[in-house]
Amino acid sequence: MIETLLSFAFATFLLAISPGPDNIFVLTQSIVNGKKYGLATVFGLISGCLIHTTLLAFGVSAIIKESESIFYAIKIFGAIYLLYLAYKVFRSEGKIVLPSESTPSKTTKQLFKQGFIMNVLNPKVSIFFLAFFPGFLFSSTLSNVIQFYVLGFVFMLVSFIVFALIAILAGKISSTIKGNTNISYYLKYIQIVVFIGIAIFILL
Repeated sequence: MIETLLSFAFATFLLAISPGPDNIFVLTQSIVNGKKYGLATVFGLISGCLIHTTLLAFGVSAIIKESESIFYAIKIFGAIYLLYLAYKVFRSEGKIVLPSESTPSKTTKQLFKQGFIMNVLNPKVSIFFLAFFPGFLFSSTLSNVIQFYVLGFVFMLVSFIVFALIAILAGKISSTIKGNTNISYYLKYIQIVVFIGIAIFILL
């Protein structure tokens, strides 16, 4: 059980540090408006994950209860989707583009709301959760709903720590990215390895 949760936490950590729309948005807001505003964005994004976790916990748990074969099909779909994401990352340029112009300032409340809505209304997050979580169910005694919530909270905690550090260290991270063009390529291939690794884990 502990080994599975640690594997899940480590995979989440690697995905959280890989460049994506969420952490780039946090970085941008922190650079333009300051770390307090970046952290407000982080709280909004992470809060949105609770909605996706709830939908997954009750939806997939009902499917598992109804049919093991359908659940197995979901796991196969998840592995294929993760391999597709790895392919998309491989085909991308692997550059981290930071905006050079200032964006209009917003209040922390507005940024929290924007981060929350960005996350909740993004169907790709639901699909990713559906692909990622089922392969890490860790107990034969706990209910599946509880297990999905545990995984959801681990995901939110690890992502929050990484995103909060990005917000707090925004200036330094930004200058490092601008000063080292290779860093985005390293992160690109880390992301590819993680996606493929999770896909294999789910299948096996």
